[in-house]
Amino acid sequence: MSSGTRPTGAQDAQVRGDRLEVAAAVLALLADRTRLALMERLGRGEADVTTLTQACGAARPSVSQHLAKLRLAGLVTTRKDGRRVVYALRHGHLRRLVDEAMNVADHEIGSLPPHD
Repeated sequence: MSSGTRPTGAQDAQVRGDRLEVAAAVLALLADRTRLALMERLGRGEADVTTLTQACGAARPSVSQHLAKLRLAGLVTTRKDGRRVVYALRHGHLRRLVDEAMNVADHEIGSLPPHD
């Protein structure tokens, strides 16, 4: 499609379908408690595996496997800091998504009233 042309209905449907597919895949990855805990911790700033293991309370090999899945999916990035590998969220949308999921949990647990 060239610049300035409007997408057809079929193209709109395809884009919407693609977006829904990717969104469902992201939510499926976050549906695991350990991965959600890792993402919640990374929402507060970058961290290495030792810090993340302490934050989520899972065994180090399990944390490493979950981080590998998140990295492969493009949700987290890595950088080397000497011998350490430091993880970070790919972008702020992920932090906000996790924050909102935690807010929903707060409402469910605390029987808080709904709001916009």
